[in-house]
Amino acid sequence: MRVLVTGGAGFIGANVALGLAARHPGWEVITLDNLRRRGAELNLPRLRDAEVRFAHGDIRILEDLLEIGDVDALVECSAEPSALAGVDGTPDYVVKSNLVGAYNCLELARRRGAFLVFLSTSRVYPVATLAGLGLREAETRFEIAPEQPMSGASEHGIAEEFPLDGARTLYGTTKLSAELLIDEYRASYGLRAVIDRCGVIAGPWQMGKVDQGVFTYWMLAHHFGWPLRYIGFGGAGKQVRDLLHVDDLLDLLDEQIAAPGRWDGARVNVGGGRECSLSLLETTALCAEITGNTIEMGSVSENRPGDVPVYVSDCRRLFSLSQWRPQRGPRRILEDIHTWILCNESAIERAL
Repeated sequence: MRVLVTGGAGFIGANVALGLAARHPGWEVITLDNLRRRGAELNLPRLRDAEVRFAHGDIRILEDLLEIGDVDALVECSAEPSALAGVDGTPDYVVKSNLVGAYNCLELARRRGAFLVFLSTSRVYPVATLAGLGLREAETRFEIAPEQPMSGASEHGIAEEFPLDGARTLYGTTKLSAELLIDEYRASYGLRAVIDRCGVIAGPWQMGKVDQGVFTYWMLAHHFGWPLRYIGFGGAGKQVRDLLHVDDLLDLLDEQIAAPGRWDGARVNVGGGRECSLSLLETTALCAEITGNTIEMGSVSENRPGDVPVYVSDCRRLFSLSQWRPQRGPRRILEDIHTWILCNESAIERAL
């Protein structure tokens, strides 16, 4: 079995590659990454020590992918994942990386007959429609009300049937465009592929930022004493996201790679769901409890572009296809992040 993981020096890609190599010693696991993201260099020794091959390349360049040769499976983890990407008037990188890069991955998979596992995003769901959800305000969070004016929304969260009309950030648009390309490649060329629409993935080795990797960013701030702010929706910190441990994602991807015939054509939401979700206010309390540190907390009432008050994944379609369920809750995720920071403090501080 020969598996290529694109974005393989990034947070998700490196953890997936290392996990697959550890679980399947007979497999050849290859990673490809352009090392653009800060902190990616920290994963190179981990890959080397695990005898996972690293190729320095760019998915925007088809030849870089074709040089890998034959592969049985391609796990597409590469992306410019920031919801704020392109809002400064420079959309070039996000469009070429997420859309042209996806096309190049499709071409590699088509030419080599590989099974494609495509990591998409919950950002494919439109911002204005998500912002129009009926909500209840509880003491520490916003909750999705049971009755909703649109299909695909309920107290369970957002399902795959949620309406797709409207703007969704350049990140979400390029990922949804890539999903449509996958549909065409399946219909035209018999490509085998599964699409995983991931919510927030979190865990050790994530170089978190406020616009991507927020839970790791919150723990980093508590450890290093950085000031934080609740931004938007009244500035109370009640906005909610579900989160999934990267090792839980690995469990699912491992299952999918092992059974291409069963997963081909599936398009599923992958997240922690209501049971594994946190508001920023709740995250602050947990981080303070775990680290023993209380930090300065500011507040800004105005919303940021592309932000929504609540996103929770309704994973019932996925659950109907598999026995897979998230095994690690919010506290475990934050504790694992904190342990990683404690064990790698100086290297993380240099990278940041």
